[in-house]
Amino acid sequence: MNTNIKIHVALLSLFTLIYLDGKAQDATAIVKRADDKMRGEKSGYSVMSMQIIRPTWTRTVGFKSWSKGSELSMVYITDPVKEKGQSFLKFKLDMWNWNPQINRMIKLPTSMLSQGWMGSDYTNDDLLNERSIVVDYSHKLLGEETVSGEVCYKIELIPLEDAPVVWGKIIIWISKKYEISLKVEYYDEDGYLVKTELGKDIKNMSGRTIPTKFELVPADEEGNKTVITISEIQFNIPIEDSFFTQQNMKKVR
Repeated sequence: MNTNIKIHVALLSLFTLIYLDGKAQDATAIVKRADDKMRGEKSGYSVMSMQIIRPTWTRTVGFKSWSKGSELSMVYITDPVKEKGQSFLKFKLDMWNWNPQINRMIKLPTSMLSQGWMGSDYTNDDLLNERSIVVDYSHKLLGEETVSGEVCYKIELIPLEDAPVVWGKIIIWISKKYEISLKVEYYDEDGYLVKTELGKDIKNMSGRTIPTKFELVPADEEGNKTVITISEIQFNIPIEDSFFTQQNMKKVR
């Protein structure tokens, strides 16, 4: 191989690496923008209701949620009366539950991350570790597809080694126009689809165009579904780190 050919091959390899690295960075940036838009770049507060739908019964849970950065979040249950007053805290890698009915503070072990939150199809990991899609996964742009009439980026998320997450893979569809998630598929470690989440009822809330309803449907449990509806949301509110403490779990309202 002569010198010119060697240089050409070397440059082609370099350009290929730069291109592929650029696509990876683009995918990460797209996921981060969508996540920031939904939750706030610095902090967020929301009031929501969650309808748990089963073939023979339905129940609704109301709750408030606060978050700051990627390591601090708190959820407070507002109704029904039986569960009212319960709170959940994520502080860095630790997660806690305060139950006033039994006057007990419980640290959630890793084994409980995959369990249903409040009996829903959402897991403790989904609700408390919600910003981990940015920091705990690598991101790969697979192409573009249309979801609910919107052209979306299709992005594959693979967990980083030793990341404290329960999913083996996530595929997310993010609207190019609104930079919001319209569809998410969650897969287990063996590559089987576990559940699908759809973002619906796109509205302007607090100056941002976002989905205000999320439907989560298990893949293998016919008739089961969980629907979360946002009634109030605020972005980048002033909130101190000291808000996210075990002591405040007992006081927050």
